[in-house]
Amino acid sequence: MSSKTSRLRALLAAGEFLYMPSATTPIEGRVAEAAGVKVVYTGGYATGASLAITEPLLTMDEQVRVAGEVARAVSVPLIADAGAGFGEPLHTMRTVREFAAAGIAGIHIEDQLYPKRAHYHKYVAHAVPVAEFVDKIRWACRERDRTDPDFVIIARSDTCREFGLDEALMRINAAAEVGADLGLVFPRNDVEAEAAPRLAKVPLVWVQSRGNRDGRPIYGLDRLKAMGYRACIDAQLLLGVAVHFMRQALDEMQRTGQYTGIGDNQFTVVRKEIEDLIGLDDYYRVEAETVER
Repeated sequence: MSSKTSRLRALLAAGEFLYMPSATTPIEGRVAEAAGVKVVYTGGYATGASLAITEPLLTMDEQVRVAGEVARAVSVPLIADAGAGFGEPLHTMRTVREFAAAGIAGIHIEDQLYPKRAHYHKYVAHAVPVAEFVDKIRWACRERDRTDPDFVIIARSDTCREFGLDEALMRINAAAEVGADLGLVFPRNDVEAEAAPRLAKVPLVWVQSRGNRDGRPIYGLDRLKAMGYRACIDAQLLLGVAVHFMRQALDEMQRTGQYTGIGDNQFTVVRKEIEDLIGLDDYYRVEAETVER
């Protein structure tokens, strides 16, 4: 058992609503932690985009590496997107072991086929039969219990988008019966979003899919808590904000030769904040007592 998995279990047991922004770099994770976030997340969409490929092309090693780097940089627990478990039940068991060994506190496993297709991003479900999905979750949970009983397994169904909430909840509830700790579905509208937490046998996680093109609603955290969701994954916030403002800054530099979006004095403050986040003063102290004496 690791302290981070135990801490995540304690947060879940306390019933506290958890906001989880997706971070794909250690500095993003530390920014989130410094802002007071109690659980960080590393999503497949953000990892695939940050590597300039796409989530369906991610290998397990790549996602474990990226999520593990973030997990090691923060003191709070981290939950990671483990896609479709990277294979069949035997592969999914290894997936649990590898993520746990990397210091990650939990993963979600979905009912997509593997390997995933790029058309997943066009909201095509590509759902495997429910029995196959439940087998993956069952064996993932057995491996959890053997490796670290506090490691969290979240069952995710993508079927709501194509087949409706009843289908998705049937799958999540079947996964709950074989040991899943939490569930994740993708309600399409206010009615489904309100109904899902009442009908699920496990607490549900909401995925805030900013910029989605299928009309899924975006809710404030207070409303999600009121609806009964236990947590919110903010899948694109940090990535989207970074790309938006990087493009603006580089566009201004290319057009004018100057950047005015952040003043010189303000940039001095930001630079010091970055250095504090990476612990640069601690490095100075070590050198001052050794090579810089």
